[in-house]
Amino acid sequence: MSQAFTKAMARNIFYGGSAFFILLFLALTFDTHSALPDRDNRQNLTEQVAHGKALWEENNCIGCHSLLGEGAYFAPELGNAYQRLGGADGIKGFIMSRPKDGIPGRRSMPQFNFTPEELDAIAAFLKYSSEINTANWPPNIQG
Repeated sequence: MSQAFTKAMARNIFYGGSAFFILLFLALTFDTHSALPDRDNRQNLTEQVAHGKALWEENNCIGCHSLLGEGAYFAPELGNAYQRLGGADGIKGFIMSRPKDGIPGRRSMPQFNFTPEELDAIAAFLKYSSEINTANWPPNIQG
């Protein structure tokens, strides 16, 4: 390999590499989009789930909790809260049991004073989230 590295060689490597990685990106994008209907649980998306998601956003739950790995890590991961807390009744009971002013000397989840319908919507949203195929995320039941 005694010949010099020319501009034409560099250009061919650049264009060839760019074309290869663009095609790879498009193939992976297509593969992801074709796998989504089997993984994202869209068949269980209801108005109640959408209302629970709206409550999640309005009350800034993601400011303390993470959901499916996204959000803050101050409070527990809620992607598996439906199983961890024992279903909808466990979630509603936990939220309703929060002290009005928190626990003295400790930062804790505030009491949001949700209506029964709002509690049902939040529980439905967390149930929906727990049924998404996340490839075993979070890695343990405690989140």
